[in-house]
Amino acid sequence: MWIADRWKAYTVLDASGGEKLERWGEYTLRRPDPQVIWKTEENERLWRSWNGWYHRSDRGGGSWEFRNLPEEWSIDYSLPSKKKLTFRLKPFQFKHTGLFPEQAVNWDWFSGLLEERAAEGKKPKVLNLFAYTGGATLAAAASGAAVTHVDAAKGMVQWARENAAVSGLEEAPVRWLVDDCLKFVEREIRRGNRYDGIIMDPPSYGRGPKGEIWKLEENVFHLISRTAELLSGEPLFFLINSYTTGLQPAVLTYMLKLAIEQRRGGVTASSEIGLPVKGTDLVLPCGASGRWTGK
Repeated sequence: MWIADRWKAYTVLDASGGEKLERWGEYTLRRPDPQVIWKTEENERLWRSWNGWYHRSDRGGGSWEFRNLPEEWSIDYSLPSKKKLTFRLKPFQFKHTGLFPEQAVNWDWFSGLLEERAAEGKKPKVLNLFAYTGGATLAAAASGAAVTHVDAAKGMVQWARENAAVSGLEEAPVRWLVDDCLKFVEREIRRGNRYDGIIMDPPSYGRGPKGEIWKLEENVFHLISRTAELLSGEPLFFLINSYTTGLQPAVLTYMLKLAIEQRRGGVTASSEIGLPVKGTDLVLPCGASGRWTGK
């Protein structure tokens, strides 16, 4: 398992009974997690110390309950290069805060590849699809890349731009685009644009602007195959993240080998990703990632 264990401002304090208890900077949140199917002997005092608690409804969805929690706050993360990223957080929608901290293990990985290329005097180009609030975009830009950030949600793109500003990356070479990711890929293929690194975090399910239904299992291999055509002549990496139960690491490996490795060479590896739980030797599983590297 690839573990995001370099956080200073974020900690999983405990996980039990369908919930996880997390410290985000100065504040503690209780949030549901369907993978926490175990029940442990809880530290009652610890679990009562929440500032925000997302209560799941039996009818679907849920609602937040707050106690001494600001509407918005920030936490920092330092890449292995010591470059600091800052993320604005706020509880919104279905239990989310605007950040998936487990993805830091991937930021660390590809930032090293980008810094090596930048040290050669080249400006690597990175495409970040389904880019959300820009965690990967910031990590790539801070590592010397020119980034194209694409997400269909205007509010998420604006949030990402604000994260870039508070991280001191407001003037970094980032294109901020509100667009349908697959349609953007098809246009980029026709335009002849190419990228040294590609990142994607496609949703499990969604609807397009005309009511089109997106189901990850039915569409992901086509998406990977088409997007792989945008890799440059000297590609560095291709990264796909999945929070869909059916897309196990072995499935991600199989698809990346078919779509990229058999055509371009390189090396493919996939794994679960996770976060350490404080005070134990246990790791909370948080989805899976597939990585292809060009060397």
